[in-house]
Amino acid sequence: MLANAAITQAAGTLTTNLPYLAGIDSEGQYNDALALIDELIDQYDKNIVLIEALGNVIGRYEEECETYEYLNRRQTDIDPGVATIKVLMDQHGLSISDFENEIGKKSLVSLILAGKRNLTRDHILRLSKRFSIKPALFF
Repeated sequence: MLANAAITQAAGTLTTNLPYLAGIDSEGQYNDALALIDELIDQYDKNIVLIEALGNVIGRYEEECETYEYLNRRQTDIDPGVATIKVLMDQHGLSISDFENEIGKKSLVSLILAGKRNLTRDHILRLSKRFSIKPALFF
């Protein structure tokens, strides 16, 4: 029981110093939480509990805040395979013509990126091998 009292007291002190830990109420608190998590990440192992807690609070705010409503709605509409290809293109500075060995000609890549065609199993396996990523990222 003594441990529970100490934990409760520590939690009270923590939420007094970081009120947004109990829930973010404004864009200012949201920015403060992001800045803090950015600092804490430098010593990830030491701060994992607080990072996880802040991550959950930030996630709830982003899901519930009207500012992010459009982004959240749009994110659920994006095909994960298309999103993965776009991230790969961005990270590696690639264009649609750079996927000929994995997907095919530029026209097919364009159709896939436009959502008019789907990636095949073979495309996913080739992309996974080329970029050393798990095929699950495409689903």
